[in-house]
Amino acid sequence: MSLRSLKFSLLVGGALVLGACGDDDDGGDLESLDQQLVINFADAVVVPTYNQLATRMVELDAAARALKNTPGAATLKAAQDAWFAARVPWEQSEAFLFGPVDSYGWDPALDSWPVNRTDLDAVLGNSDTLSQTYVSNLQETQKGYHTTEYLLFGEGVTKKPEDFNARQFEYLLALTAELKAVSGNLAASWTTGVDGKAPYRDTLAKAGEAGNTVYPTVEDGAQEMLGGILVILDEVANGKIADPYDAKDENLVESQFALNSLSDFTNNMHSVENVYLGHMPGVAAKGLSMSDVVKARDSALDMRVKAELAAAITALGKVPEPFPKSIKDPASADEIEGAQEAIRKLHDTFQVDVKAVILP
Repeated sequence: MSLRSLKFSLLVGGALVLGACGDDDDGGDLESLDQQLVINFADAVVVPTYNQLATRMVELDAAARALKNTPGAATLKAAQDAWFAARVPWEQSEAFLFGPVDSYGWDPALDSWPVNRTDLDAVLGNSDTLSQTYVSNLQETQKGYHTTEYLLFGEGVTKKPEDFNARQFEYLLALTAELKAVSGNLAASWTTGVDGKAPYRDTLAKAGEAGNTVYPTVEDGAQEMLGGILVILDEVANGKIADPYDAKDENLVESQFALNSLSDFTNNMHSVENVYLGHMPGVAAKGLSMSDVVKARDSALDMRVKAELAAAITALGKVPEPFPKSIKDPASADEIEGAQEAIRKLHDTFQVDVKAVILP
């Protein structure tokens, strides 16, 4: 049974009720209702996540400038807190790293890791003017979140206000200006369009409409959603956790300088949750979600997916902090491997069971 053949009815007032439509419903009504899955995903998850990211990058840039203008414990903490805050929407976007974030190369420009500290120190040691334009042309591991993290936090959150010099501030401000520009372009690419292209929100939301060569069917849009979920679940379990854990190498840990790794991984799980439930955390559900589609076809599976999502988040919460240290501690092995197992189980459920319901 195809996704298009699922029949839904939306009740006025924001409550979503799924049921069989009458036989006299025409094909246009069914098309519109099926399309609500991708419309709601774009409008209630992707666009607000990227808008939040852009806003928080503006705040990070302002906090970095305040730190440069008035170095001190308070302004350093404010800049570090702004980095943490800007991390949340990015990590919660990683279940949908497709579209402009991929085609424009904004993902690696924002979030390449691990960084090479020798290369970073080489930039600090040269005599080039460190403008935003200069930084934008650097290799990915010399800019983005983690270079900014290195400058703001030092090794294991050891940075003090007096540790900064003029060159570090020059690099920091060029980095945050570039982060602000890239995230602003990313948000705009979905809402207003960039480089003369249509907003990608419209490209996805119009899946199945005549002339849509990117998503000729609603199923293609749903497949994009499912694929994004599978990619990030695999990456967290078999990359972000497995690579440093298997090698016992803290240099391979994401967000190692700010000791923010487990928060990153947890927000990746929330990213999956947001896509599945069809809304941002703390925001009431209003439109058709993947959960609704699954529940209509197999209510037990929907309950299992939600339980496995919660179990994965709980398992990550049991891993001892800080993650760069726990990967080397045999006493933490059960918790780390338990988190991997929970995430892999969730991945397999999406790959086999959810896919069979969404895209039979």
